[in-house]
Amino acid sequence: MPRPPKCRRVEFMPEVTVFKPAGVRLAEMEEEILLLEELEALRLKDVEGLEQEECADRMQVSRPTFQRVLSSAREKVARALVEGKAIRIEGGSYRLAARKLRCEDCSYEFEAPVAMYRQGAGAACPRCGARHGRRNDGDQTAGGMMHHGRSRRGWKNTEGEE
Repeated sequence: MPRPPKCRRVEFMPEVTVFKPAGVRLAEMEEEILLLEELEALRLKDVEGLEQEECADRMQVSRPTFQRVLSSAREKVARALVEGKAIRIEGGSYRLAARKLRCEDCSYEFEAPVAMYRQGAGAACPRCGARHGRRNDGDQTAGGMMHHGRSRRGWKNTEGEE
């Protein structure tokens, strides 16, 4: 009997979970199911451009496991594109990464999903409702956000640990 898979650490929750070819009703087409950890592997490697070792560290899995998850994700996306299938993102064996924060207004300490900062939402303090908590792990940058580049167009989240 195989052992159950370990939960993979995921920092991103997509707002859009279904992609399909234009002009065909979803009810009439086959779907490829892309697991949340497979999407995370694609995001870390192909969007953020990280090396596999760093990707594996961020997901808290071994490098061979990361490679298997990434290969599975790429195969599913390629199959969907070539065969005209829809892609549905759901399920998997994962846990949403959290970050420890301290409210600047009332000093209350709480945890919030990393995904909130990645999507720019911030985290509201459960006690007073303020939306400007700071990381509580010694880093003094607000919410782990740091400016990058010469222009003020973007912000980069440097969060890699819990």
